[in-house]
Amino acid sequence: MPENDRTRTTRGRQLDPTRDAAILDATLDVLAEVGYTGMKIEMVAERAKAGKGTLYRRWPSKEELVIEAVTRMGQRDVGAEQLPDTGTLRGDIIALIRPELMEEQSQKVRVIAGLTSMLASHEGLAESANNANIGAWITANRVLIQRAVDRGEAKADADVDFLARLIPSMSAHRIALEGKALDKDFLVKLVDEVLLPALR
Repeated sequence: MPENDRTRTTRGRQLDPTRDAAILDATLDVLAEVGYTGMKIEMVAERAKAGKGTLYRRWPSKEELVIEAVTRMGQRDVGAEQLPDTGTLRGDIIALIRPELMEEQSQKVRVIAGLTSMLASHEGLAESANNANIGAWITANRVLIQRAVDRGEAKADADVDFLARLIPSMSAHRIALEGKALDKDFLVKLVDEVLLPALR
């Protein structure tokens, strides 16, 4: 039975599963601020307003807590069926540029940047981290670009997979390596000066 479907118990007493979301969100907040090395269970417990013992009963180690938090982070993205359909690729991508989505994406990049020391030693986390970070964003762009190709707005031989990575990768670079905020002007410039010319 998958971990998320199991009811965690301790000493015969049922734990409150509704607390998991708050604790995992607090974990992501702390990771974004101090990274994996600087993160302590006490910091997460304080942020989530939970007892340290409560966290250890759910997740016996910091590593297990972080892995579940990162996995959950990758499950919060907009599904393909919820993507905008304005009739043009530019309109579709611009419609995705909403303040709350940009802030969430910025947090994801900061979380993954803070996991560098852990990624090297944990075989399965790197893939989960990449999927949680920009994987869903790439998938969304792939759908929108393929839609543009199908309706004749973009050239038929466009490398959809390659171009779908363009905006997410450059945005992650801006946040993680340049330390700059992800803003609408930057994203619109990527669309108008890089993505659309590459598709013509």
